Order: sequence, then structure tokens, then C-alpha cells
Amino acid sequence: MAKTYQRSPLAPDTFPDLPVIDGLRLATAEAGVRYAGRRDVLLAVLSPGTTMAGVFTRSATRSANVLDCQAKIGADSDAGAAIVVNSGNSNAFTGKAGDGSVAAICQAVAERTGLPASRVFTSSTGVIGERLPHDRIIAKLDALLGALDPAKIDEAAQAIMTTDTFPKGASATVEIGGKPVRIAGIAKGSGMIAPDMATMLVYIFTDARIARADLQPMLNRLTDLTFNNITVDSDTSTSDTLLLAATGASGVDVTGHAVFEDALHAVMLDLAHQVVKDGEGATKFVTVRVTGAASDADARVHALSIANSPLIKTAIAGEDPNWGRVVMAIGKSGAAADRDTLSIRFGDILVAENGWVAESYKEADGAAYMKNQSLTIHADIGLGQGQATVWTCDLTHGYISINADYRS
Repeated sequence: MAKTYQRSPLAPDTFPDLPVIDGLRLATAEAGVRYAGRRDVLLAVLSPGTTMAGVFTRSATRSANVLDCQAKIGADSDAGAAIVVNSGNSNAFTGKAGDGSVAAICQAVAERTGLPASRVFTSSTGVIGERLPHDRIIAKLDALLGALDPAKIDEAAQAIMTTDTFPKGASATVEIGGKPVRIAGIAKGSGMIAPDMATMLVYIFTDARIARADLQPMLNRLTDLTFNNITVDSDTSTSDTLLLAATGASGVDVTGHAVFEDALHAVMLDLAHQVVKDGEGATKFVTVRVTGAASDADARVHALSIANSPLIKTAIAGEDPNWGRVVMAIGKSGAAADRDTLSIRFGDILVAENGWVAESYKEADGAAYMKNQSLTIHADIGLGQGQATVWTCDLTHGYISINADYRS
């Protein structure tokens, strides 16, 4: 049986009511890829004219699925597309067998849908190093095709989960030229999360019309502002994939419309935050803001050093306002810093400045602030105009418990 995990205290109360995206149909099935009794395969079929864009992990040991998607994503095509996702097995570090599994799934989907195999995209998530039983997935294709429905995105969000404690979804609707344009996205991610592209599996669908030459750069820009700025445990998955599909069914060309990019940004940021809030064992959602750095790049280095520090993350878990650990993380980051120009705030509380604890700071105030579920750590380096924001969570014993018996 599939393992169950205690729902994150940071989880939303309910799964959002996501809009139907014209040109998209979805279905899920129980294939028994690793566990019995749970939906573990998703099939999404997209109408002709769909534009595809994607970003993928830069891991040197990325999975066969990722390599196949990377080879296909850059091609323009008027054909439809299909996405197949399985959970329970990542099909990573499986050698030629992994390549064969991807090819077999793509060919089977192509034969049943009439799509070219070059328009079938696959993702696998779960345990690394075990051969994917792709025959179990292929055996479910006919049932999946018979169950396709535009309104099954909530089931889709559940089927791609691994150690996630809640399904993740977000949406937006904007009006352009008097017509609505809809965006709906789902994501999975809880552990092995660090910014090196999508850091999870994410599937975003829109009925907007836009050429791939415009959609891909937009996705790249927004990924750097969202998924590339989150971290749970500093580990980057072998399977990270973000696919964005624009069906064009609304008939609205969104090229050059900032309102569409802003809406897509909001959906991606919402999903990214949900992943952090479902960090394995997480009890606190933490915004790390760095300003005054010598450059934006330096600010990001500092922010990630703070966000990834086990000492800081465990202090947050223990509700200890140990600002000295922030000083440590900035000092070790490798980016330019000066002890005597550094200031640190917890929320609105000035904790340290000018190379020393602030005269106004009271430890009791810091301790009271740390009891909040959502926290902000703000460090101003005092050297320039560079700034960056990263989102993370605390590190609790729950993270150890989940990962100590992940494969058992």
C-alpha cells in the first residue's frame, strides 16, 4: 500500500476550483507502478494547435524522461500533444532500460491517439534506480483514453503526488480584448527541492494563443522569479520538469500583453509557494529577503545561503531567534559582505545593525515573532543596490522521519 503522510500545517484548507481549459482533457488511473490502491498515472491530451514550452533540471544525472522531453520540446508543430506522468518510480539511473521505457510509452500513446511520438511527453517521479514497469502504464492506456474529461484536473493533481501531503493547484483568468483567457496549473513537490530550474513536476495549461518563440522565453523569465527561488533541502531532483501548454482554444493572441504574463507569474508563484509549504516536515513558511548587496547575483547567493542553512532552519523549527546564524550564513556565502554595514530584521523587528545587536532589540520580541507560521528574514548588506527574495521552510524531525524510510 502507498504510504500516507500527515497533512502539512501550512496546507490550504481546500483544493482550489480550477477552470476548465478548452483543448485539454485529462484522465488518471491506478497502474500499480509502485503501490497498490492509489492513482499513479496521469494522461493529458491537448488539441491540435497547442504550443508547448518547458524547463528542466540541470542535474548531470537527469532521468530518461527529462532527456527525451528536452530533445522534443524545441520543435514547432501544429499537431496536438500528450503528457503522461507516473508517480512511484522516477525512471532515473536506469540506463538503456530507462530510455526503452520512455520510447515504449511514447510509441504506445502515439499509436492510440494518432499523435506523432515526438509530441508525447513523459515524466516519472519517485524512487531512483529501479526499472520502470512501463508495461503496467501501457496496459492502462485504453482505459485512460476512454476516461478523458476536461474537468479532471483535481484528480490529475493527486495522481502525481509522492511524499506530498496535499495536491497543489492554482489558476488565473484575465480579460484581453473583451475575452477571457484562462490559466490552470498543478504541481508536485515536497522534498529534494532546490532551485536549479523547476525543482519538481509542474504542468500549466492555458487556452491562450501564443507562438512557441514567445512562450518559451516568457516561461524562462518567470521560472527564474519563482521555482528557481525556492528551496526545501538544497537537493536538486533528477526528474525536475515544468511543461507549459497553450492550446489556443480561446482564440486570443496574448503576445505582448503584460496582463497575461503577470497572471502566469502569479500562478507559478502560487504553486512554488505551495511546494515550500509542503516541504517534508515543514511547520514554517519563510521568506528570505536580501537587499543592499553589491549585485542581484550576490543578493541571491546570500539569500540561498540563509535559506539552505541547516542551523538557521532548525532554529526556526525551534522558534529560536538566533540571528547570529544569519550573520554566519552571510559570512560563509562567498558573496561580498561587510560586518559593519550589515543589518538584520525579523519581520519589522530590527535585530542587528552596524556590526552589533541593535540597541532597540529585545530577545523576547524576537522569540514572540518566531512563533508565527509565516516568517520573514531580511538582511541588508549595505554595499549596493542588489536584491533577491527566496522562499524556504524550517527543518524538523519530520524531514528525517520521512526520508529515513522513503524506500521501505
